[in-house]
Amino acid sequence: MGKVRILEIKESVFADNGRQADQLRIRLKEKGVFLMNLMSSPGSGKTTTLKRTIAALKDDLRIGVMEADIDSDVDAQSILETGAKAIQIHTGGMCHLDADMTRQGLLEFGTQDLDLVVLENVGNLVCPAEFDTGACKNAMILSVPEGHDKPLKYPLMFSVCDVVLINKTDVLPYFDFDMEKCRAYIQKRNPKARVIPISAKTGEGFDEWTDWLRRETADWTKGQ
Repeated sequence: MGKVRILEIKESVFADNGRQADQLRIRLKEKGVFLMNLMSSPGSGKTTTLKRTIAALKDDLRIGVMEADIDSDVDAQSILETGAKAIQIHTGGMCHLDADMTRQGLLEFGTQDLDLVVLENVGNLVCPAEFDTGACKNAMILSVPEGHDKPLKYPLMFSVCDVVLINKTDVLPYFDFDMEKCRAYIQKRNPKARVIPISAKTGEGFDEWTDWLRRETADWTKGQ
């Protein structure tokens, strides 16, 4: 009886995706386009945060947003109202975007007139963290109502992010959320992650956040 051949699909998929992601970053660098992958749970305030971010940066940067979701175009329509360029990507039921899906979205979107493209990934804390989209930097939003222990429950998400926005600080008095514990848990998972408390409703913390984004975009596009 012959030996059964076992194909490790997951490892193969991740390896192929990693190569495609690296190739995409090379092309983005050549074109002088900074791509940021924004992840979070549903309801964390991604779109509201993006709208305030666009308002703060639109005079300095040419911004586009790719909205990824299983269905609907609600978020893309909301972004269009800001005057920014936007496209909706339907994932066909998949709970994440990978590098090739991102490449296809960018190709259809057109980046020749953009400095910064934000990819608003599908809302969950598991699948999007597993797939490198080819983004230059990863950011995530953790909202206060979700609790300060999320970094312990979803370690991969917090380990792949360059910056963590703790949103909805305006409701801190109403929730049992320990900011210092949350910072410590994030640092345990990812000592290099920058943690920025914000309120998309009031604008608290947005100067630090938009300064970071402006600086990262400038560094990436330098010399182009």
